[in-house]
Amino acid sequence: MHTPPVSKKQAAELDSDGFTILPQFLTPAEVDAFRQRIAQLFDEEGYSAGSDFKLEPGAKRLANLVNKGSIFQRAFADSSVLALVRQVLGRDIKLSSLNARSAIAGGGSPQPLHADMGAVPDEKGYWVCNVVWMLDDFTEVNGALRAVPGSHRSGRLPQQALADPFAAHPGEVLITGESGDVVVMNAHLWHAGTENRAAADRLALHSFFCRHDKPQQQYQKKLLAPAVQSQLSPELRDLLALDDPLNDVLSSQDVVRSGFMK
Repeated sequence: MHTPPVSKKQAAELDSDGFTILPQFLTPAEVDAFRQRIAQLFDEEGYSAGSDFKLEPGAKRLANLVNKGSIFQRAFADSSVLALVRQVLGRDIKLSSLNARSAIAGGGSPQPLHADMGAVPDEKGYWVCNVVWMLDDFTEVNGALRAVPGSHRSGRLPQQALADPFAAHPGEVLITGESGDVVVMNAHLWHAGTENRAAADRLALHSFFCRHDKPQQQYQKKLLAPAVQSQLSPELRDLLALDDPLNDVLSSQDVVRSGFMK
């Protein structure tokens, strides 16, 4: 498995800015394999794609990808990425959801600035972290992420602090990169997908993690087919919280599942 080392600079960026970029973390062959499987799933699921979580104007989505092919284990079990996720959340983590998002070409709705799951840090610290796997180049025009560096330390949600979370923020930056790059992001960071004004869709995978004492965005034990669960290693079962009674209680409750989608 291709796992480039994580530098001290990247770890420091994650602490100070709230995100860091791992350049060319995926090989071209890995990117192509992901793209082919995702294209197949979009064809199979058609208009219902993403409805097993939530639909989003201006984007095509796929949800519950752990259940849709062992190829996707690469996107939630990489040791270098998990080391950075644990830097944000602490040692005890679990996968909260694994989705694909394609920003639709030629327009569509941009996202408002938000924190994932509407989360603010609690007395134990940070509890959400998102990893964005770029399967296309992220450019200034095709729906790249915008983010406000350092906002993960504010202890507030953008809808609490800003008059208009859709408006440009004076401190925001655009997170661009090349296909194969990976962004590890403290998901308390104020961030948003921008409008895709290009001629082609822009695709990414999102592996979203949370602290062990918080609910999963998508309750993996309920969603994963028994045949899929039976093939998972003990390490992956632990990462998915499949044998965790506390997670069963937390994730079966009615909780906020998105920071901006209703």
